[in-house]
Formats: sequence, structure tokens, C-alpha cells
Amino acid sequence: MATTNSAADQDTHFFGDVCKNFDYAAQFTKHDSGLLDQIKSCNSVYRFRFPIRRGNGFEVIDAWRVEHSQHQSPTKGGIRYSEMVNEDEVMALAALMTYKCAIVNVPFGGAKGGIKINPKNYTLQELENITRRYTVELIKKNFIGPSIDVPAPDYGSGEREMSWIADTYATMNPGQLDAMGAVTGKPIALHGIAGRKEATGRGVAIAARECVSVGEDMQKIGLLPGISGKKVIVQGLGNVGYHSAKFLAEFGAVIVGLCEFEGAIYNADGLDVDAVFQHRKATGSILGYAGAKQEFKNSLEGLEQPCDILVPAALENQITVANVKNIKAKIIVEGANGPTSPEAEAIFYSNGGLIIPDMYANAGGVTVSYFEWLKNLSHVAFGRINRRFEENSNLNLVNMVEGITGIALTPMQRSTIIKGASELELVNSGLEDTMIRSYHEIREIYKNNPKIDTLRSAAMVGAINKIAVSYQNLGVWP
Repeated sequence: MATTNSAADQDTHFFGDVCKNFDYAAQFTKHDSGLLDQIKSCNSVYRFRFPIRRGNGFEVIDAWRVEHSQHQSPTKGGIRYSEMVNEDEVMALAALMTYKCAIVNVPFGGAKGGIKINPKNYTLQELENITRRYTVELIKKNFIGPSIDVPAPDYGSGEREMSWIADTYATMNPGQLDAMGAVTGKPIALHGIAGRKEATGRGVAIAARECVSVGEDMQKIGLLPGISGKKVIVQGLGNVGYHSAKFLAEFGAVIVGLCEFEGAIYNADGLDVDAVFQHRKATGSILGYAGAKQEFKNSLEGLEQPCDILVPAALENQITVANVKNIKAKIIVEGANGPTSPEAEAIFYSNGGLIIPDMYANAGGVTVSYFEWLKNLSHVAFGRINRRFEENSNLNLVNMVEGITGIALTPMQRSTIIKGASELELVNSGLEDTMIRSYHEIREIYKNNPKIDTLRSAAMVGAINKIAVSYQNLGVWP
């Protein structure tokens, strides 16, 4: 779909883009057209309005909750707090959640929510009132529950808002044993899980690392295999962008550029992500950071600087036909949802690039949300039952080996071998395994079907096939 300056068209392009990607990938499957239409369509779209008191008057808030597919229960998806949110966007994000969960083998259907506000314009009390009232509206229509629909954080929301949702749901469902499983992304103290906040960014970094580890693929696009030394530009210093940059740097990449809405900075020798983050926190802008060698007041110029990997981790439709030819990166890793238009993607591939699609790349959040949901249903933290048993078993083994060999280990060596896994270590291990296995599932589809020309189409084909099996198992289709 061609880009346009029409505001009305801009408000309705995103779901169309997702459907366009679906239709293109569907031609590589052999499923019934009716089944494909069922998979593609949004099952339930709930739009509602509610008033809140502001000062001496009232304000009416627009909100949505979309359940795209109930082929698996519950449905799952974040709640976006943004004055730019609209029904088309929420439908598109819900659809992406369906495909995302299928790609990483998480047994949820896709959903998404939106509240049309700018959180910065409201007091803490007003935000709490909005969040709790939104939750009540979902409860009244049976659009939330641990076995029905499980929200999570998204753009503009976080642990605080999820704790308000959890409390509201539990208050209105007294005695429900699994009430805390009605929402994920909660604080640890309110039955959240270690590693959830940074999960999406960590998943993006693992996806990038896994992609560049395949020598055959890197040779085709003119890069050496391995993440070490790869130059990376990240757009967005929010939760996803910050943690993507942080973990990529830990893996050995060099963060050469950072972009935010106020502008962009660049240094070919590398930027200190934490230092930039603290500078922005202190000054309100990444501009003026002493370690930057170049500054750009137009944030999109930052995307066009020399690098190996570009990570757009802000909002959708950032890379279009207008700027894609100026992108110098060989790989785009989509930390945000829908940052690359279909037309721009075609151009990028024709120029020898590779795009790791959002449906896979940013699935770390829902993966760890799945772990949190399991924790809430089991009512026990990961590692709590078996950690000390593992440590005692390892200690006995070390003592036996030392007795037989006569070789004494150092205290550091003993503690390293004996140590049992914490909840955070188990979560990170599960996330890493999920991202690695899922990437190679996508790559196998891409590699084994010459007609499939992008990783996005390969990921979508895999998702369609898995969802189709779910519908067939439900007895809906033969």
C-alpha cells in the first residue's frame, strides 16, 4: 500500500499492511480459503467510551480491546496508552499478536488494547482512575480473565498500570484463586516474574545475534558472521530500545547511533548506552551528549547513518519508500511493531538486505508473559522447589570428585559449579531457547521454499500452518 499524506489513510493503513502480508504468505500454503479468512479476521472488536472526573468537570475517554483469534485460550496482548491510538492500529497489533504467539509456540490467541490518552497530560490519580475504569469495562463484557483474555504492558503503560488492573480484577472477582493470572507484566511484589521488563529487548538482541551467527546467510549480504564488532543503530530509548541496545552491547556489538523523537546522535566509535540514557533523563534530550560526534535534529536522519544492523524500536511506519534507499544497514531487526512498510521491505530486500520481522523479533515480551502466567496459575516461583536440591546434589558431586582425584577446587570454582538456577536465570534460559529455536524454524521455511522471498513471509507461513492445525483440532475445519 503506497504511503500517503492523508490523515484518514494514515489511520487505516496498519491493519491493511498486516492483511497484505498475510495474503501474500497464504499463497504458499494449501489451506481452504474460508479457513484463511477466519485466521485473518478479527473475531471481536470492542470499542467503548467512559467518563472520568477532571477538576470540576468530566472528560470522555475512547478505548478499545480487540480479540483477534480464539484458536487458543486465553487471548493475550498489551494495552497501549497513546493519543495516537485508533481502532485500525489496535486490530493490527492484535493480529500480529496472534501470529507472534504461533511463531514462538506460545499457546495464546492474539489480542490488544488501547486507551486514547497521552499519559503525560494526567495526574497519577487520574491515570489510576482511567486504568481501573478501563478494567471494569472489560470485566463487564467478559474481555478479561486468566482463561479469557490476559492484558500486558505496551507503549505508554508498565508495571504500575498492570498492578492497578490486577487489583481491580481481583477486587471484582473475590475468591478467584487464579485472579493474578488475569494480567502479566506486574511488579515482582504483585506476583510478577523476574526478567519480564527487559524481556522484549533481550529477545530482540538474541534474534539479531542468532541471525548474524549463520555464516551462509551473512555471506549473501556481505557481512562476516558473528555479532562481535557489528555496528548497530537503535531507534527508541524506551523499554524495548534501551534493553535491545544494552544486551546487543553485552553480546559484543557496537552501538554507534541512537534516535529519539527529539533527534539522533551518532559516533562510529561507539556510544555508551547507559550514559546516554542518564543524560536524557537529566536533560530531557539525547542531544548535547558529550560522546556524540554527530547530531541530527531530524530523528529519521539518524536511521540513515552507516551501520550493519538497524533496530527500529519505536513506532510503526518509520521506514518507508521515502527513506528506505538511504538506509545503509544490511539487516533491520524490528523491535517495534510494523516499523517497515511492505513497499519499503521489497526495496530493502532487492538491494541485498535482510529484515528480521517484528512478529518474531519482539516476541520476547509475550514469551516471558507466558512464563509469568504459568507462575500465577501454579502459585509457585520458578526454582523455588528445586534450587536447593540442585545445589546440594552438585555439592555432593563436587565433594566426591575432589575426594577421588585429590584436586581441590577454588571457592570461586566451587560456587560456580554448585549454584542452582534462580528464577531470573530460568526465565532467561527459556527465553533464549525460544528465540533460537523459533529463528531456525523460520529460516528453514525460508530456505526450503524458493518462492518465499522474505523472512516475514516465512514466519507468517509457519504461523498460518500452526493456527490452521489448532482450528482443525477444534473440529471447526476438517
